[in-house]
Amino acid sequence: MATMADVARSAGVSVATVSHVLNGTRPVLPRTRQAVLDAIDELGYTPNTLARSLVTSRTRSIGLAVSAISNPYFTEILQGVEAAALERGYSLLIADPHDDPEHERKVVQLLHERRVDGLIVAPSADPRGLLALLGRHGVPTVFLDRLVDGIPVPTVTHRQNATTRNGAPEDTAAEPAAKAGDAGAGDAGAGDAAGAGDAAEPGESSAAAFRFDQVCAENAEPMAHLVTHLVRLGHRRIGLVAGLPGLSTTSERISGYRHALAAAGLPYDERLVVHGDSAAEGAERATAALLTLAAPPTALVTANNAMTIGALRTLRTRGLSVPDDLALACFDDFPWADLFSPRLTAVSQPSREIGARAVRLLLDRLEAPDRPSRTVRLPCAFVHRTSCGCPDTPSQKGTLS
Repeated sequence: MATMADVARSAGVSVATVSHVLNGTRPVLPRTRQAVLDAIDELGYTPNTLARSLVTSRTRSIGLAVSAISNPYFTEILQGVEAAALERGYSLLIADPHDDPEHERKVVQLLHERRVDGLIVAPSADPRGLLALLGRHGVPTVFLDRLVDGIPVPTVTHRQNATTRNGAPEDTAAEPAAKAGDAGAGDAGAGDAAGAGDAAEPGESSAAAFRFDQVCAENAEPMAHLVTHLVRLGHRRIGLVAGLPGLSTTSERISGYRHALAAAGLPYDERLVVHGDSAAEGAERATAALLTLAAPPTALVTANNAMTIGALRTLRTRGLSVPDDLALACFDDFPWADLFSPRLTAVSQPSREIGARAVRLLLDRLEAPDRPSRTVRLPCAFVHRTSCGCPDTPSQKGTLS
């Protein structure tokens, strides 16, 4: 079995240089790096990750905890996380919290016990137990898709690492957390709130407040765009099948809905907003409730792709046609949305980029544990098809900024 010393002799470099190439602990000239990689390939050398972790206190692994991994949206996020992690030499451990706060705490504890270097988590609607766990152990963490805001995090001492990561791209393009007028503007300070209490407690000179970073798509403005589009088509009673209460995505998308109605001079009717709890089954019940109103909606917006499926099931069961009987627009595009008849008008989220950006934020945090917290929002795209009642033309996709 080839050793690191064998690789060094074959490449004509020192063992330290081979180590730097493998661990990314110091810049190496491109031609030297390639010589080391060629020697590794020729000799079939496999690094001993266990031994390396004992020396560096790093396992070069990331824990990912997201619910509904079978959902195409989260599947694409997973693909983005995995590609970015592998590119930087990190492996991935995955767990499904099932959107249950207690199960979430358990699976994150298990990932931590596997000594992952950091965590990427899509938090549940009640993340207080999760935050207490992360704060107690000082685990470097990035929250994705759902933001956490305004919940105190305990002061902890950061874990010490023997090595740092060099050469990571600096994330300088962080978008503002919320735009003026967004009903989700309370999330604008999510990153800052995460660092609340940054000052160490008296007598804890070596301690720093637990900081976490966050990345998600814009929510309020894209939802407002969907509603405004339906208003321009003549609709005045627009129903919303909203997600699970307590999630930032749910509250922000409701905010966008209300903002668009107000901008159009239309009254807000709370009876037209029903919660499908981010699941197909919940959306079936919620859509049925809307259809029983004395004055049912003439158009419907669903707040994620699973709820779009549930709404369509209920409409089919009732013998209703889209868009002839009810116009439909969806938050979340998915690969087969263009194959439905009619084709689904939707907001497309940058799911893979969300996953990749989460990895970059986490690796930046590992390199500089005391850097300020960051919340990054990424723009969505409007995919114009025919379920809203527009003429059948090739799909048009435009970025919402």
